[in-house]
Amino acid sequence: MKIYAVGGAVRDELLGLPVKDRDWVVVGATPEALLAQGFLPVGRDFPVFIHPSTREEYALARTERKTAPGYTGFAFHAAPQVTLEADLQRRDLTINAMAKADDGTIIDPYGGRADLAARVLRHVSPAFAEDPVRILRVARFAARFADFTLAPETLALMRQMVAGGEVDALVPERVWQELARGLMEAVPARMFAVLDDCGALSKLLPELTALKNVPQRADYHPEIDTFVHVMMVIDMAARLAAPLPARFAALTHDLGKGLTPAHLLPRHSGHEQKSVALILPLCERLRVPVDCREVARLVARYHGDIHRYAELRPATTLDLLEACDALRRPERFEQILLACEADYRGRLGWGERAYPQAAQWQAALAVVRAVDAGAIARGPIKVGADDTANSAHEALESESHPATQIAARIREARIAALHGASG
Repeated sequence: MKIYAVGGAVRDELLGLPVKDRDWVVVGATPEALLAQGFLPVGRDFPVFIHPSTREEYALARTERKTAPGYTGFAFHAAPQVTLEADLQRRDLTINAMAKADDGTIIDPYGGRADLAARVLRHVSPAFAEDPVRILRVARFAARFADFTLAPETLALMRQMVAGGEVDALVPERVWQELARGLMEAVPARMFAVLDDCGALSKLLPELTALKNVPQRADYHPEIDTFVHVMMVIDMAARLAAPLPARFAALTHDLGKGLTPAHLLPRHSGHEQKSVALILPLCERLRVPVDCREVARLVARYHGDIHRYAELRPATTLDLLEACDALRRPERFEQILLACEADYRGRLGWGERAYPQAAQWQAALAVVRAVDAGAIARGPIKVGADDTANSAHEALESESHPATQIAARIREARIAALHGASG
């Protein structure tokens, strides 16, 4: 039995990057042998085990054979006779198909070190085409390693896979998983560029490709093209170290511009509401988590108003804070502001501009939260004739009902506080 470190840990070590997770391949062993040493089985489709002390994953060397469309249609074969080279051959990219022995020797049968030096993403073998998830993985690696190029033969193979319908077999959860990881990379726009080059983006996110060649007003968007703008915005969100919900909001905030009638271009009146209408079904289709879809919805709807803070009346400012539930969820509002800053600065020549609106909204929220709503609620209440209304619903709608009075007084106090702060 021989054990080798494999995959990303070997790659990152050779690149001089910190190694976060280590995966291991065991050659010449059986499941029974690992169980006898205390390893815990976790693999359902093929033998994967957890080390009893390090909790790292150890997989028996295996080969695989395509049995059906999609990324789940595989039959795996793990046996003591499977060689390390055969196991590495089933991997996606050459830079991920290297192993390291316990004496430090690098096993590199498919030219991974040369491709690392040349900064090239290249598939290992024709078996790459059997798993459509690899299209997403390659795009994600392009976003992580921004100075790497995609080998022409690998791009050609990915295009063949898309044309053959392999992408259509991907399940939403896996698509979202890879897109989310790609959004969190250093240059997320590269992921979408690769997906676009191979034809997968129009199948996975047609709402996004609809933005290509859609013009915007040059005085606000020197880059003109809406798709280019969105790519600049997600890269700016990465530069701002924004969390995933804010980055997803950056990706989707302008989807509605793809619906603007040609005769209205380059203006996009009402694109905010149109964007919301597109985001909701997109999120349903990809099973996007609730936190991401809510931040995306709010950024799409209100990013224009957030940019125009100085033009808003105190009452409108309060309405927006309440619509975003900022008083109860200030941390989420911070994410909304980050996405808006990315939108503002993600324009040609605007990357170094200040975005004072973020601090202005934070200050406004602090002013509103400082109003003692409890003290107002405990104050004297005017009792009116409408309190004898026929139903509780009618009473609540009555301006003289205590609850309505309290809400109105709290609102008045908050507006007054905002007015005083702006004065």
